[in-house]
Amino acid sequence: MRDLFLIGPDGEKQPLLPETAGAKAADLWRMARLGLSVPPAFVLSTHLCGPINRGESEVQHIFDRCLGNGISYLERATGRGFGDARNPLLVSVRSGAARSMPGMLETVLDVGLNAQTVRGLIRITGNPRLAWDSYRRFVQGFAEVVWGMPTAPFVARLNAIKRAEAVAHDSELDPEAFEHLATSYRAIVAETEGKEFPDDPFSQLTAVARAVYRSWEAEKARTYRDLNRLDGLHGTAVTVQAMVFGNGGGRSGAGVAFTRNPATGAKELYADFLFDAQGEDVVSGRRRPSDWNVLATKLPEVANTLVRGAEQLEREFRDVQDIEFTVEDATLYFLQTRAGKRTPRAALKIAVDLVREGLIDEAEAIRQVGNIDPDSTIMAHFAGVGKAIATATPASIGVATGRVAFDSTRAAVIAERGDPVILVRPETSTNDILGLNLAAGILTAVGGRTAHAAVVARQLGKVCLVGCSALAVDAEGGSATIAGQTLGEGDWLSLDGGSGEIYLGKRDVLREGPHAELAAIMAWKAKCAAPGT
Repeated sequence: MRDLFLIGPDGEKQPLLPETAGAKAADLWRMARLGLSVPPAFVLSTHLCGPINRGESEVQHIFDRCLGNGISYLERATGRGFGDARNPLLVSVRSGAARSMPGMLETVLDVGLNAQTVRGLIRITGNPRLAWDSYRRFVQGFAEVVWGMPTAPFVARLNAIKRAEAVAHDSELDPEAFEHLATSYRAIVAETEGKEFPDDPFSQLTAVARAVYRSWEAEKARTYRDLNRLDGLHGTAVTVQAMVFGNGGGRSGAGVAFTRNPATGAKELYADFLFDAQGEDVVSGRRRPSDWNVLATKLPEVANTLVRGAEQLEREFRDVQDIEFTVEDATLYFLQTRAGKRTPRAALKIAVDLVREGLIDEAEAIRQVGNIDPDSTIMAHFAGVGKAIATATPASIGVATGRVAFDSTRAAVIAERGDPVILVRPETSTNDILGLNLAAGILTAVGGRTAHAAVVARQLGKVCLVGCSALAVDAEGGSATIAGQTLGEGDWLSLDGGSGEIYLGKRDVLREGPHAELAAIMAWKAKCAAPGT
């Protein structure tokens, strides 16, 4: 496949193996070979990650040559020029280790925008709103990832614009408002950093690629690797890919789809989608997406293409897939696929079903679920029926009752005392990885069930409810209100991950196991262990 490859310092194209190109890029290559629509890209090796992060000067020229050669290839593949004022090429810069680490490493979109190329983007798309929205997103993304600036100043400025324009959401802003935002974001950067935002596209690209490599050493990434025993990895690769735009209006958007329900294991497409959005809007947990039915109703051809692609990918990889995709003006692009993180109980059901469907054999099913603790597959439900105070969207099934904590540090204090914890947050964030690991349940005010942190919560087997519209959280003040009632740190709260219902107070829990699936797995283990098999 000529549209995706690992590039060397002399421009040579090398095989895309997970160990050197990262699992994300290797799986993109397999998607492209299946005939799915994948934007062209090139990849910088995982082997550059350590030396770049250590500041080894002898690899800098290799890094620079790889970037230059790769951009030259993308210019030929797209017919656009990086930094061209009339026909600009813009790129996304993404991370990708040999093993999946959802949301733990960094990505920056829309790299290559400046005062000239934003005009060029307007020229080739005819959409000034898309161009200025992309520019303000890029300025914020660059500032946060490359220079470590906090999100708060940008959010405050966006909220001020929304109030002035009397709109509820940034998707309702017009091109003039987005242009003003882009200008004011640059001013925020200049004031905070004491230097102007970089305009040269290659300077932007170099800084972003280095920052993506650097994200390998971030605390949340280290914690995730420790929790999941991901030892012996070289680092992250860097994938540089031609941009496709989901923020172009009502026929565009971004989404995440699982080929099966990762909470229950049911054979059904499990998808979230946001119209007029980029991928970060979905996976960050900051916005509440629509479900699959809205996409299927408004863009049925796109939905049908996604269903067919999901079926192809599950057959190709012989496992549940977690797919990230973008729709640009009713055209579907596949941006990522990986094995879907699932609850332990869902993992049992999926393994048994895949054997019955002929996609995997019994030995592979045992390999998939061999390390699962049977106790983690027990389904819990509350004893008796009470009155729920509010509801939210279930992202991971089960029930949990515990004491409220509003951040990971306080969650650790409560857990140290021996009490179960319900982590209550404004939104899901992978920065909360320690708290996610300690908590029995997670509740958020906004976000979707396919946000990266919700995905991690499922993998950890935690009850998770997201997008509770009745919840308002003051994390810094250590309090929240839910349906008009105040929650303080240490108060008891109970979550039902099946119904999405939320209860004040502590509730008794009853438990039962997935007997049929466990019996099937145990029988297969005995069969495989028998002499002569």
